[in-house]
Amino acid sequence: MKQWFVYILECADHTLYTGITTDLERRIEKHNSGRAARYTASRRPVALRYIEESTDRSEASQREYAIKQLSRTEKLQLIQNGQSPLNQLPGSEFKTGGD
Repeated sequence: MKQWFVYILECADHTLYTGITTDLERRIEKHNSGRAARYTASRRPVALRYIEESTDRSEASQREYAIKQLSRTEKLQLIQNGQSPLNQLPGSEFKTGGD
């Protein structure tokens, strides 16, 4: 059985995007290349801010919907209080050129 993840990204314009996937690294790369979601394509780069594991697609989709119903403040609290091991995942920092 595949492991599903619910994730929250912070876009370059500081908006938040919530989605689901079975492969976080691949999905974040797609978001940052502009090939994942219309919303994030014009708001790159994106950075992973929060993840939750789910046992199946149905559970992940339900949790994604619940998170999308939260206010921005509530999402930021979820991110702040989350137990996500973000520093171990690719895409946890904005990818910027140069510096």
